[in-house]
Amino acid sequence: MRSAPHRGRLVVATALAAVLGMASPAWAAPSSTTVTATPQSAQVGAAVQLAATVDCASDPSGGLGMTFFDGSNELDTVPVNANGQATYSTTFTTAGSHTITAAYNGNADCDASNNTTTVQVTSAPNPPGPPGGGFCLLACGGLVNFSVGNIHNPVNIYK
Repeated sequence: MRSAPHRGRLVVATALAAVLGMASPAWAAPSSTTVTATPQSAQVGAAVQLAATVDCASDPSGGLGMTFFDGSNELDTVPVNANGQATYSTTFTTAGSHTITAAYNGNADCDASNNTTTVQVTSAPNPPGPPGGGFCLLACGGLVNFSVGNIHNPVNIYK
């Protein structure tokens, strides 16, 4: 079986169309959604707060809520409050650019809408090693330094 390029986008588009299409009746007011990520750059494993806001002339709460996606992966669906706000906190396990979609699923009074933002995720840095690339220990009342590489062993004795 061959996979077509951009298949993940097709899956998300199909899922969004299915969810958005069944949530709002024909007489619902138009809505628009904005989404932000804080911070927009994070390290693998660090928390990122996603915040989406629905702008609608009617009360956007109720209905099927707000669904957050990372690319083609559904993260979660959360309620939308009467002010049109929905939040979700997540972490990322892979470095790279993550396209976040917030899809407002609509209700009886407000049409569905969606918006995207991008989060740049970097690898976590390696923890710092000991000073000088070696290790130190206290022996016989003096500080003994060992360095790996050039076999450098200065001994400092403090009296």
